[in-house]
Amino acid sequence: MPRSIDRMVYVDDSGRPQSGLAVYGWIEFDPDRWTAVLESWLRTRKQLWRQFRVPVTKELHATAFINGRGNLSTDIPSEFIHNGVPYKRDFGRVVAEECLETLRSTEGLRIGSVYRHGNPETFDTTKRELYADLVAWLEKELEGSDSLGLVFMDGDGSDPRYRQIHRQLKLRKRRIIEDAILIDSAGSQLVQMADLVAWVANSTIDQHPGNQFAAHWYETYLAERDPFRAPREL
Repeated sequence: MPRSIDRMVYVDDSGRPQSGLAVYGWIEFDPDRWTAVLESWLRTRKQLWRQFRVPVTKELHATAFINGRGNLSTDIPSEFIHNGVPYKRDFGRVVAEECLETLRSTEGLRIGSVYRHGNPETFDTTKRELYADLVAWLEKELEGSDSLGLVFMDGDGSDPRYRQIHRQLKLRKRRIIEDAILIDSAGSQLVQMADLVAWVANSTIDQHPGNQFAAHWYETYLAERDPFRAPREL
């Protein structure tokens, strides 16, 4: 039986129910890199506070802040205010690129993403089946390295689908310890990193005029941390 845990995986979802597209993105690292990865991200968060007045404790939810929703900064810089109107989308995109540069340059960090096209009417099924196949792929990877892993996800425990998928695995052969460990993204910097990966992966796959500005973000910032270099259809 394997004795070492060598993979910590933080997962979040994205996609567009109206089109049937389901996406999962994640960050991962060896357990002994946990401190270094978190410190790297927190340095960026502190810089965002000093430069743009984005509080370190402010949740960076990609769908919201990149699209200019809500108040990301307590004092939005003057260069993003024109004729008295704050250009929140322009500001959010600058913040996103600062965060993506951190993902690109953090040593020991790996990222990944998978997607599947389905029908709007069966979106929940598509999403569930994609997660099950992602877990199966991770199990195979861990078997290949004869090791164990942990999976963390955004959630509050109200959705049982993830727990059920893990518990359908054969106990004696399982490589992912426990079920997915659910963490509220508002209080987890690492889950927020995974959320950004998932959002960028979704924008790469589902390109339209509203997200064209992000069409090459995956290639520019994330590909070198992804062994597959791009979101994978699974």
